Amino acid sequence: MSFTKQIHILFFLWLATTATLTVGQGTRVGFYSTSCPRAETIVQATVKSHFQSDATVAPGLLRMHFHDCFVQGCDASILIDGPSTEKTAPPNLLLRGYEVIDDAKTQLEAACPGVVSCADIIALAARDSVVLTTGRVWQVPTGRKDGRVSLASETSNLPGFTDSVDVQKQKFAAKGLNAQDLVTLVGGHTIGTSACQFFSYRLYNYSNTGAPDPAINPAFLPQLQSLCPQNGDGSKRIALDTGSVGKFDTSFFTNLGNGRGILESDQKLWTDASTKTYVQRYLGLRGLLGLAFDVEFGKAMVKMSNIELKTGTNGEIRKVCSKIN
Repeated sequence: MSFTKQIHILFFLWLATTATLTVGQGTRVGFYSTSCPRAETIVQATVKSHFQSDATVAPGLLRMHFHDCFVQGCDASILIDGPSTEKTAPPNLLLRGYEVIDDAKTQLEAACPGVVSCADIIALAARDSVVLTTGRVWQVPTGRKDGRVSLASETSNLPGFTDSVDVQKQKFAAKGLNAQDLVTLVGGHTIGTSACQFFSYRLYNYSNTGAPDPAINPAFLPQLQSLCPQNGDGSKRIALDTGSVGKFDTSFFTNLGNGRGILESDQKLWTDASTKTYVQRYLGLRGLLGLAFDVEFGKAMVKMSNIELKTGTNGEIRKVCSKIN
């Protein structure tokens, strides 16, 4: 064999090795198949057990994954306790489901000590929550590491309930997500609730006009006003998807089309042309190429769950999810 041919063979072997290492540093389906074969089963059973006692943990866990990934990437930084961590920031004060993650982590540490990351538990729990609310299952790539940084000051990356569609698109684009991803992931509001304090301004004094938001269906307004009286209890919770709060379906988009969106940022997805088309496609409206929401949601969740992953020495596998090792 010539020296040149030997060099070529060595070069291709090096390329193959490098490619394998690169893939190995990311996420993949079945990451724990050897190191902790029961990992996904344990998370699934834990989520189901808590869901059977309190169904509101399902949307809580779904929101937790979203709020985690948009700050420092999908690294479970949302779980860290401390005086100025992400948990303490206003957008995260009403998040719920921490006890589910802690329960799953305790069981996983007993079964496979130091193997399964808290970030992966969150990603799996979000998927299992959707399935428990009649959504379609998808395969979750795992292999994330947990981050060591959690700052309340960084939660400004999170989309806000008054954000325009342009601002929402900018925040999603900054994470590598497009307009379809935006509509799809916000569609997760098909399950869960919102506190009156986040939208009651729309019912009485929108943009300091002294009048309701004209985007609200006039026939729907009295119902919302009765649920959230002016100067009433701002912590009272109202379904984000009226008539289908506990079922993962497309009725959320139907409500947007009927002026029955609860959050201002949600309703704007219907009034802005750049996002309205995707809402219409999920509803299968005539003349448009339809999209299967449950299928696309799984794809968007996988895409989101790979934002800014921690690899190598940039992360760790926390022993307790609420504190750095």
